[in-house]
Amino acid sequence: MTSPSVLATAPGVIPYVEYHDGPRRLLVIDIPCNGNEARRSAPIASIDGRQYVVSWGTVSFEIPADRNVHVSVYLQSSGGGTHYASTQFASAILPPHPAPARLAARLSAAMEGALVPVEPPRA
Repeated sequence: MTSPSVLATAPGVIPYVEYHDGPRRLLVIDIPCNGNEARRSAPIASIDGRQYVVSWGTVSFEIPADRNVHVSVYLQSSGGGTHYASTQFASAILPPHPAPARLAARLSAAMEGALVPVEPPRA
């Protein structure tokens, strides 16, 4: 087994766990909590099909830099009892690129949302 990358050992960064021996980069996803969502929903982020129950706010992932990466965010809510349903969701394919990426989840009550690129601040 190879040792983890420098990025994967950074505090707060969820490492990429699928097999990949190429270059990697940082992905930051902003998942804002609006209204009563925190009481009734749990945010789930998915990187190349691997799902992570995450916290509201900012979440950081290590992802491949040399190939497409599928990213999605959805809210899993309790309908009461043992019934759970996915409600709001957003999905995107990130193309290969060496630079870090930042996305903001825009989840709407109409269920389908968007993962919107966040531009870095200008110097």
